Amino acid sequence: MSKRMATLTTQVDRTKVYSLAEAVTLVKQTATAKFPETVELHVRLGVDPKQSDQHVRGNALLPHGTGKTRRVVVVAKGEKLKEAEASGADVSGGEDLVERIAKGWMEFDVLVATPDAMKDLSRLGKLLGPKGLMPNPKAGTVTFEIARAVKELKAGRIELKVDALSIIHCPIGKASFSAEQLAANAQAVLQTLLAAKPAAAKGQYLRSITVASTMGPGIRVDPTQKFA
Repeated sequence: MSKRMATLTTQVDRTKVYSLAEAVTLVKQTATAKFPETVELHVRLGVDPKQSDQHVRGNALLPHGTGKTRRVVVVAKGEKLKEAEASGADVSGGEDLVERIAKGWMEFDVLVATPDAMKDLSRLGKLLGPKGLMPNPKAGTVTFEIARAVKELKAGRIELKVDALSIIHCPIGKASFSAEQLAANAQAVLQTLLAAKPAAAKGQYLRSITVASTMGPGIRVDPTQKFA
């Protein structure tokens, strides 16, 4: 452990679970790296992701965004291309854009497609899938509501997906955000997860919650408090 981390850990009581407000205030105090640190939320759920009826996935719209500008690209046809341009998509196109991506162009963070354009994109599954860039209906990136998708993604919509260890990992902003902004973003994620609770999930659903900056110590949050 570095001297910096050793010093920071003394500021966090490992035996205590903090309120969300206390935790985001503390995470700002411990974000002392020389670059703009991201604040992350890690939530362990009481689900078994191996069971199809307990797989948690959804989208949360962070009211204060992520602090990162996302390049959103749209593959569509006809009038939907005009809609994509009007809504603020960084790049939009049809088969020509698919060919450009097939040749290695990857200068984007999110790829959105209309359902009728997925036939052209499907052949790029091996290229886009491993990078997490393949449009998916469950992630809200395969849709005819192009304007809404682009605007929400630009504004701070993030995808939530439980991993093999039953944990959700996601950003909730930058350490430069106010404590109130970080708390509001965390609330949006936790409310989304509560709404997505599978009927098959038994026992305590929110098992543990931790917030941390990129280079800071983890701070435990009381999972029994209300996140309304």
